Amino acid sequence: MRYIFILLILGCLSCNNERVLQLPEIENAEVTEVLDVSPAYIFYDETQPDSTLLNRKNLITTTNWLVNVDKRLTLRQAIPHIQFLQDKKRNAEMHKNEDAKNYFTCNDVSIGNLGFLEFTDVNYITDINSYFEEDPNDSKTVNIHFFSNGFFNVSEVFSNFETKVETLAIDTNFNYDYFESYRNEKNKIYLSFDNRLTFQNYIDLKYKLINFTNEMTEISNDEFIY
Repeated sequence: MRYIFILLILGCLSCNNERVLQLPEIENAEVTEVLDVSPAYIFYDETQPDSTLLNRKNLITTTNWLVNVDKRLTLRQAIPHIQFLQDKKRNAEMHKNEDAKNYFTCNDVSIGNLGFLEFTDVNYITDINSYFEEDPNDSKTVNIHFFSNGFFNVSEVFSNFETKVETLAIDTNFNYDYFESYRNEKNKIYLSFDNRLTFQNYIDLKYKLINFTNEMTEISNDEFIY
């Protein structure tokens, strides 16, 4: 827990102001240590027009980036800043390190310390009309859209363009029984999120899905926010 406070204090000092950043919470993070890092902070700030404040002064493109996003922010508020940071690193022409990764910093409540969720290769797509992908090797794609009202919609699109759609509530067990069927056959899963979801909601949903998939399922790096 000591490292969480140190991280937040650094963020406050780098902004030359006293600010509080509430990290999203996860359990049993796969990554609990990242070396050679630079931090960025996306604060919840009601004094700003979009209620956010980005601090990126200390970022070094050759390092691993720890992006600290306040869990109270909505995806509509946070994603533009995250896209900006991704573009900054991807478009770096000098001092580029292809092995450097990007992580969201979280509070791993199971160990009382920091945990990290990698998002290096994630592409956030906010204009779904400009997106098109066709993979002839996929017999079926599964599209999961999470709503801010506690429901999610699952649509299965088959090679013959037949579509099956079902809407369910997100319960405390995350409807694992429902998703179990997707573990037994080859599927490519696309995720989309209501932009009114909080960043805590996003981390919680995505982390649970990632941990539930296996070698038969592939989660696309393209994520839709709308």
